[in-house]
This record gives sequence, C-alpha cells and structure tokens, in this order.
Amino acid sequence: MSKLQIGIAHDQESATVWDDAVVKTREADHEWMEVNLGSWMNSYFQHDALVVIDSENQPIYHFIAGGDGLSLNKLRQAYQPQVARLRERLTSGDETGVTDQVLTIGESDLIILEGRPAVVSAKPIVSDTGDIEQEPGQEHIHVAFRFLDGSFTDVTAKEYQLDHLHFSWQPPEDGEYAAAELHSRNGNVIGYFLWTPFQPGRSVFYATLPSTGIAIVGVFVSLGVFSLVLQRRSVRLEASHAQLRHLAHHDPLTGLLNRVGFSDAAIAELDASNPDEPSSILFIDLDRFKEVNDTFGHPVGDELITAVAVRLRHALPGAVIGRIGGDEFTALLPGATGERAAGAAEQVIRDLSEPFELQGNRVKIGASVGVAVCDDATEFPEASRKADIALYHAKAAGRGRFAIFGKHMDDLLQGRRKMERELRAAIDKKVQIETVYQPVYAADTGALNGVEALARWRHPKQGVISPDVFVPLAEELGIISELGRIVLEQACEALGPYQDLTISINASPLELSSDAYPLHVLSTLAKFGVDPDRLEIEITESLQLEEKSQAAVAIATLRAAGVSFALDDFGAGYSSFGRLQNLHVDRIKIDKSFIDALSPGDSSAVVQAIISMARAKGLQTTAEGVETLEQKMVLQSLGCDALQGFLLSRPISRVELHAMLDRPRERECL
Repeated sequence: MSKLQIGIAHDQESATVWDDAVVKTREADHEWMEVNLGSWMNSYFQHDALVVIDSENQPIYHFIAGGDGLSLNKLRQAYQPQVARLRERLTSGDETGVTDQVLTIGESDLIILEGRPAVVSAKPIVSDTGDIEQEPGQEHIHVAFRFLDGSFTDVTAKEYQLDHLHFSWQPPEDGEYAAAELHSRNGNVIGYFLWTPFQPGRSVFYATLPSTGIAIVGVFVSLGVFSLVLQRRSVRLEASHAQLRHLAHHDPLTGLLNRVGFSDAAIAELDASNPDEPSSILFIDLDRFKEVNDTFGHPVGDELITAVAVRLRHALPGAVIGRIGGDEFTALLPGATGERAAGAAEQVIRDLSEPFELQGNRVKIGASVGVAVCDDATEFPEASRKADIALYHAKAAGRGRFAIFGKHMDDLLQGRRKMERELRAAIDKKVQIETVYQPVYAADTGALNGVEALARWRHPKQGVISPDVFVPLAEELGIISELGRIVLEQACEALGPYQDLTISINASPLELSSDAYPLHVLSTLAKFGVDPDRLEIEITESLQLEEKSQAAVAIATLRAAGVSFALDDFGAGYSSFGRLQNLHVDRIKIDKSFIDALSPGDSSAVVQAIISMARAKGLQTTAEGVETLEQKMVLQSLGCDALQGFLLSRPISRVELHAMLDRPRERECL
C-alpha cells in the first residue's frame, strides 16, 4: 500500500514542484488552480478531491469530483493531521525520504472518509528552479484524496491483471480470495483488498491425476513420475511468475507498455541517456475512436487499437511506446528534439490517417499529437504534463494535428478549460443555449414544409459562439446528449402547435448509442403533443451501423414509432451509394460543397446522380446551402424535393419564426 501512497504523491509533484504554482497560489489565482491543481489532477490522475492550503493553514481552493457527498469542511477534518505533520517537518528542515525520484517531503495516510476508504496525501508547493525565496514552514500545501473503492480498483485490476479485485471491510472467510490488509498510519486495519488468486496448482493436479492412478498399482513408479511432475510444476510456476511480471507492466491487448511500465521504462532510458541530448515525449490521442467503438462494437474497437499499436511501432522505431488509456498512447523518443520530434509526430499522423480494414469494414480515424522536450529523468513528470497540454492544443486546433509545448500554452489552456467549465454550466443550467430555426421549402411550390432546429451558444461576454467550436467540445466533454435534449425540447415547445410542419434535429453518434435516447425522444414528443411522424432526425455519414449495435436499435425503435431519418451532408465525407444499403434513412441532404459548384450550363452530373439514386430507392432529397437564384433554378430542374439556405432564409429566432408562421404569405419563398 505504501506504493500507492508514493504514486499519488508522485502525481502531485508533477504540478506542485513548479515556480508557476508558487506564484499563482500566492496570488490565490482561482482559475489557474482550477486548471492545474484541481480539474487536471482529476482528469489525468483520477484524484477524487484536491485542496490548496495557504501559509496560515486556510483553504484557498478546493475541487471535488462528482460531489460524492463531500464538503470542504469534511475534507478539512480529514487532512488536518497530515498538514500539521508536514508543516512541522518543513519548519524543521526535515528532508527524510527526498531522493532523485522523490522531489519533496510529504505526509500521507489511509483514512475512512464519509464511510469510504481513501488515501490522503499532502505535498508542499515549492519552486522547481530555486529562484523563488520561500520561508521554511510557510509554503502552500496541496492535498489530494483518492478513494480506494471506486475507479481505483478497476484501474489496478487491469494494470496488474488481478481478477475480481474489490475492497472489503472484512477479511475473506474462505480460500476463495487472496487478501491484502490496508493499514492506517497508526497500524489499524481499515479494510482489505480481495482478489481471486492465480492458482497454478489446479492445472498441476489435473495433469498429475493419471500418475496418481498408477501410484495405486506401483508406489515406486508413482514416486518417479511425481518427482518429474514437481520439476515441471516448478518450471511452470516460474513461467507464470514471469508472465505476471510482464502483465504488471504491459497492456494485454497490444503488448505495449502500460502506464506504470512506460513510466518506469522512460525514466530508466532517460537515466541512461546523454544529458547533453534531450529527448521528446509524445502524447497521442486517436480521433473518432469512440465513434468507431460505439458504431461497430468493442471487438472491432479492440482490433483497431491493436492495429494502431502495430503502426506506431513502425512509425517510431527505437522509441519507448506505451498505451496509457483506452485510445491514448505515449512515446519517448531518445535524443530527439526539434525537427526530429516534429517529423515523428507528422509520421504518426500520416500513418494513422490511412484507412484500416477491420472485419470487412473500412474504418478511417486519425490522431492528434502533443510534444514536449524532456531533459532528464527528474524532468519526466513535468515533461509529461507539458506533452498533455500540447496535445490539448493540438486537438483544439482541429483533428489530425500536432503541437509542441510552448510557454504560451498554459495561458491558452486556461482559456480552453474556462470555456469547458462555462459550457458545462450553460448546459447544466439550461441558460445561454438557444435554438434557432432554418426554414426548409418545397422546391416545386416554394411552400414552407419544415424547420431545422440548430443550437447556438450566446455567451454573456464573447457573444454568439459558433457551433463548429462548442459542439465538438460538447462531444469531447461527454455532454452532447444534454445539449441535444435542450434543442429537442425547445424545438418541440416552439413548433408543437404548427401541426403541418416537420421538425428536424441533429443527432450525434454518441447520442444514438445511448440506451435512453429513443425513450427520451418519444417522451419529449409526447410532452409537447408532437406526433412522431413530424420529427426528422439527421445523422452523419460517420455513423456506420452493425445490425445489432445500439445505434441501429435506436434508429429501428424510433422508425417503428413513426420518426424519420435523414443522412446529413451526403458526399462530404466518404459516402458511397452502396453504404445506403446499410443505413435506413428516408432522406438525403446533399452537401453544400456540391451546391456551390452549380450554375446554369455547368456540369451537374453528381447532383443529378444523387437525386436519381434517391428516387430509385424511394428517398427524398434536400439541398443544403442554396445561396443563389441560379442554384435554386438548377436544383428545381433536376427534381430536388426541398431547398434550404441563405437565399431562402437564414436561421431565425423563435420570435421571428412565430411571426413568420402566423402570417401565411410569409410561408412561401420567392
């Protein structure tokens, strides 16, 4: 258990041994502490609660993940003994335990917090350069809490291949489980970790069963055979132990190093490297992996991860490579900085952008990469943090990019994290999120026959933020379903009384992959008195469906209730007419890129083919982005069913929409 406490303290040092941390905590910069000492420690290291304490032992910042019934007062009661001991040691100049790998002293203990076992760890916030003068004992202190009965057991079980690992207040009553006692600082047992032990003896027993039968006939023969079996058993046990040691440091799916193994191997490599040749750390995050996993299922997702590992080995020869999360990889490039590191990042992006052939499916993903320079082993935690920040910036700039850490990134990251918090708050409180409505007109008569509902974020200081910015952010944060619910409810409330109009909404693959999505849609329609056949849900080309996937089930359920589906932006990605055989939709929305190329006399063969194919399959067509009269005329001549775009109407507010709907003459476009 001491290893766990050391690990948490080591995590803290990635942010507490830092000049910026000393300065920002002295300034009580709440936003900076939130980004670097709170939410980041939670998202990256899974710490459940964090507190920053000033020189007077007063908390100036705290973070609590998910609530968990905790309060600052409860945390204060829990951390006071550790903070008091640490303050006393700091004042006396005690540096017991400080090594090349442990940068500062600390105090930790195993406690029971709100009826749950937890580690509490206190570390001082100190200068990494020594350029900032700090009076011993007056340092600010960072306190981390980590529950032992939550996600910790899942992570530990996976990393160390411990079957059925769980926390228990009582020791095992029989031999079914192996157990490890958890002792607090004063020696009290606060609980037990239990897991199903590895039992090579069973296989030995069954292997020797025939021999024991022979032993009944001949004892001497049996002894000889048994001796041979024991020898073989010893060999098998040694092999099993070696396998367990390997699994403790490697990812079982890809064979790459896991988080623990990568950290150990990277530090060893840096220790042995030439100090005059800095190395680079790459953080690699797959783009669109979750969509693939949700669409095709976990077996295809696992096959994809394995294939990615193969390509990374090819792209980064000589690198130390690890898989540190579901779709997250990291690599250490010994002696590589500057152009070499940038070239390696570009190679990774190129290789991972090539399509994968998986179980008969052609899957295209991508990757974003963050790069940071690491001078030596002592810099490894800080360099890892910087690489993670650089990755964050690469993803913010768009998919398929890399970024090399620069000092300006901390400030930019704070802005990004601030936007995350503000978007969460806007969606949680259902404020600032507005729905606007773009009319859709029949191409032949010009009559208004539907409205597409679109989300807008009206920020109190920044004004209207583009959906291209906040919708992908909502997807990354896992709150896209909540955003979709707001739009659906606002649209149904606004358009419920207008029975002759179709309501169109957009649904992301993440929403469709939720078990609750069909029920939520149908219950919302019922709440506002909207018939299901008035709702059209637009899905993207990236949604590829297995017959029994959750998304396919959701679409089938809603279609059976009368809801229709449209394929949005057809042709913008990698659509083919053949793919429509696997997508049960009622309408194709032709992407704006095709409409932009239309004018009288120009070739319109592609649009003509799309409309003809749709008719042959009994599908309706809508042209998006109609901006000129010439485009409208060509589309009408080609037989397109519906038109949508700025020529006809820009997206309008609810008030403007009602004003238009209540004046019949304005229901027709020119």
